[in-house]
Amino acid sequence: MADTHVLFVEDDDVIREATQLALERDGFAVTAVPDGLSGLAAFRADRPDIALLDVMVPGLDGVSLCRRIRDESTVPVIMLSARADSIDVVLGLEAGADDYVTKPFDGAVLVARIRAVLRRFGHAAGAGRGAAGEPAGERGGGRPGVLAFGDLAVDTEGMEVRRAGAPVALTPTEMRLLLEFSSSPGTVLSRDRLLERVWEYDWGGDTRVVDVHVQRLRAKIGQDRIETVRGFGYKLRA
Repeated sequence: MADTHVLFVEDDDVIREATQLALERDGFAVTAVPDGLSGLAAFRADRPDIALLDVMVPGLDGVSLCRRIRDESTVPVIMLSARADSIDVVLGLEAGADDYVTKPFDGAVLVARIRAVLRRFGHAAGAGRGAAGEPAGERGGGRPGVLAFGDLAVDTEGMEVRRAGAPVALTPTEMRLLLEFSSSPGTVLSRDRLLERVWEYDWGGDTRVVDVHVQRLRAKIGQDRIETVRGFGYKLRA
């Protein structure tokens, strides 16, 4: 983790300095800034490996900053929110954040979530294996590693997705989610299972993370491709 560069945007001086020290003790390189405009400038100048964005920062709020980052990059983003039930959590996820952490947070928990997100992004960039860790197969008569579901083609080796022949741009988290669905087409996957397999939560997590990412994925691959099974979860229509 010594080469992992974290952009941390937080306006509270005490939280910013204490968190920066904690992250640096764990081997991260940290750029810490107090407002959104400085955060955007630092992101463009440094191209960090991951961004931690507090929702309520001056100049350019964290949600707006997340949107600006997502317009330019698929770099992982974790939102920091003072309220677990805040609408800001959902807004941050809809803006393209991959996860969120509620304040006040324990430094060890934050580090664990950062590492989980970075592992997930590394997995999404891997080649030749399906979401469940098994070798990728073929479906619908295509070439090995390409799974076809109607007009949707998922290349599990090249980590590419096409819809009706046109490329579909997915974030690594969205790609991991689609790979999980693609590995079990027609099978209902619970939100808890998706939290465990995609987000690597081995404890109870907020299922809003799953719901918002499914919405984002549907918008890109087709609203009817992923079906909601009320009371149970979601499934990919084969």
